[in-house]
Amino acid sequence: MKQAAVLDAPADKAVKNKTSAKADSPIKARKTVKPEAEKPLTLSELIRSRLDGCSRAQRDVALYIIDHLEESAFQTAEQLAAQVQTSSSTVVRFSQALGFEGFPELQTAAREEYRAERREQETGGNGTLFGLDPTAAESSVMADQINIEETARRMDRATFDAAIEAITGARNILVVGTDQMAFFASYMRHMLMLLDHRCELVASPSQDSISRVARIDEDTLVITFCAGRPHTIVTRAMRLANTRGAKSIAITDASMSEIAKLSSHHIYYSSTSPSFVRSHTALLGIVQGLVHGLYDSNTDVYGGRIRAYRGK
Repeated sequence: MKQAAVLDAPADKAVKNKTSAKADSPIKARKTVKPEAEKPLTLSELIRSRLDGCSRAQRDVALYIIDHLEESAFQTAEQLAAQVQTSSSTVVRFSQALGFEGFPELQTAAREEYRAERREQETGGNGTLFGLDPTAAESSVMADQINIEETARRMDRATFDAAIEAITGARNILVVGTDQMAFFASYMRHMLMLLDHRCELVASPSQDSISRVARIDEDTLVITFCAGRPHTIVTRAMRLANTRGAKSIAITDASMSEIAKLSSHHIYYSSTSPSFVRSHTALLGIVQGLVHGLYDSNTDVYGGRIRAYRGK
């Protein structure tokens, strides 16, 4: 019997070891589980985390990249520096401060973040920026987005090029826009005068404005803004330009309006809106596009003018 007990002892020990191994196995399994890899920071998140340690010039670069990710993804270091009125070396140093070898590596990160955002917008949710039941404010913003896309689809490169060429060669420019269009006419005149173009404004049916319209001749370029039915003075300016052989640019939200038919060059913008007023977001984009196209057509001349203006 004692011998049997002795023989059975190893077996009992084996059972205990087996039971102990089973008990230990969950602990061992937990120890071997690898922690989930942390999601890498996007460029914008990285910049925000380092913002407090930036110099004033670098902070300007940082904020520009965050707010203009798409432009930063495709601009050169010189172009980005020009936007924030700093040097390209500051842009490079900022890139290195973030841990990149140089600006090209930062730009690659910007492109990756931009493309990821685009993919999320195209595949996420119902394909819209807002939910299925947008508020009045959200509906207005949605309409602006649609208007910009529609305007972009209907932009004609040849018409834009011809309009820019007409502005470049004009001796005198008369910009006409009344009521809600007065702001855009005034803004257009302001931008053209920054580029050293001789430009007059007609923003109301005053006696002085009527006199300016009456002076239209073949050396005058007439630029008119119109939303819906054109004001009488706008129509008069376009008819005089047509009669006297003056070139004209009509910027309207109606492709078949009388102003469009009278003009030498017609540029359309979409203005659909759920609000009680028309949407003019796309119109501002058109003005910006024309002015930038004009600037880009001769950066040597216009660049010097802008530098002199900023130095005042």
